[in-house]
Amino acid sequence: MRRPRGRGQCGKRRCCVSKVDVLYASLKAAHLLAIVVWIGGMFFVLAFLRPAAAATLEPSSRLALMHATLKRFFDAVTIAALVALLSGAAMLGIARAAAVRAGLAFNMPLDWYAMVGLFVVMVAVFAHVRLALFRRLARAVADKRWPDGAAALSAIRWEVTLNLVIGVFIVVMVRLGGTA
Repeated sequence: MRRPRGRGQCGKRRCCVSKVDVLYASLKAAHLLAIVVWIGGMFFVLAFLRPAAAATLEPSSRLALMHATLKRFFDAVTIAALVALLSGAAMLGIARAAAVRAGLAFNMPLDWYAMVGLFVVMVAVFAHVRLALFRRLARAVADKRWPDGAAALSAIRWEVTLNLVIGVFIVVMVRLGGTA
């Protein structure tokens, strides 16, 4: 594909992309990949892993598998949430700086406000799952109290389902809003 000729933003003969544009695109890619890990992982666990484990494994093996899997997944979600938070904050900063450079007031779009607010809700739900419910599951598995483990896993499933619904809603809302 040929690039247009003439003076670009950087004052050179050919058009170019600024470092800020590349930074913003990189931050957006990191942000989106973090969300894919989080939402995709929740969908995989709920739609595929849990039903398959329930259909094929005894309670002791099923709970041990789910505990080991969720431990790894929750570690990944912790990193994904931090990447989403930091990349999102950096993108907001870049958007605000661009508005200021243009002499405009920065007015964050409404779907961005909703995205930030719902992200906080998702992080709170995840924190409860990771810090309370998962610990309950871990204790039950360690002590071989399978009914208690099943109850903890059921509670985790409901809260992960809630986060999945919120996450999908955010993706659809922001995509239809068209500003992010």
